[in-house]
Amino acid sequence: MGVALITPFHKDKSIDFDSLGRLLEYQIHSGIDFLVVLGTTAETATLTASEQAQVRSFVAERVHGRVPLVLGLGGNNTMAIVEAAQTLDMSAFSAILSVVPYYNKPSQEGIYQHYKAIAEASPLPVILYNVPGRTGVNMAPETCLRLARDFENIVGVKEASGNISQMDEIIKNKPDDFMVISGDDGITFPLITLGAVGVISVIGNAFPREFSRMVRLALEGDYDHAREIHHRFTELFSLLFVDGNPAGVKCLLNAMGFIENELRLPLVPTRITTYEKIKTVLKNLR
Repeated sequence: MGVALITPFHKDKSIDFDSLGRLLEYQIHSGIDFLVVLGTTAETATLTASEQAQVRSFVAERVHGRVPLVLGLGGNNTMAIVEAAQTLDMSAFSAILSVVPYYNKPSQEGIYQHYKAIAEASPLPVILYNVPGRTGVNMAPETCLRLARDFENIVGVKEASGNISQMDEIIKNKPDDFMVISGDDGITFPLITLGAVGVISVIGNAFPREFSRMVRLALEGDYDHAREIHHRFTELFSLLFVDGNPAGVKCLLNAMGFIENELRLPLVPTRITTYEKIKTVLKNLR
């Protein structure tokens, strides 16, 4: 299980590095397998280039090689991503996670050429990230499989299309060493039963030990015990996303006493009704 890290903020919207440090220690001591830095859940689109550099440096120094780090490096300007891949100091990172270009709505050939350029420029392995609910365009299984076969350093895909049939098609036809990773906490358990290798998780920010246990049990074939943990979190899966991500998980972490419940515009905190429901579910889980 990997965790898509949030970025905590103070009330004045500056980055709360003290809380980020505590979260990192909580994740590592709870037994997660890797961390994703500056992904979508980190509100990276609202961070300046200087702030992104500060987060990269802070996380790398604090983690100090204790778990692998994956760097979120994506966008809708292919040339800018290629330049970043060639110039950023990524010595502390094991791979990059790159989202399908958003807003531009490229064709399937455009998506292929986008990732081709990144793969040829990147000194690190590349994990594709398909999340059409955010990007406005779906990377078809044929495109994903074509990339997996054509580029040795494209090593996996974080699949968050919500389409189980699409994910199953990729799993069925992929190269043996290509990893399909769940990008949706709520369907991680069934996806592992089909052949996925794990998850890049949002709920793992708050429940790293429990959710990573579910993943490991499922990967070991102990589906009965994994299913029990999955069902414990069913209500929380939907609550965390009803008002958008990362508003839900930040609300949860605030209720647990980890962070201030602060986001940067255009994102805002969850509604009070959602917050109260999350607090109730949290009390029951505890």
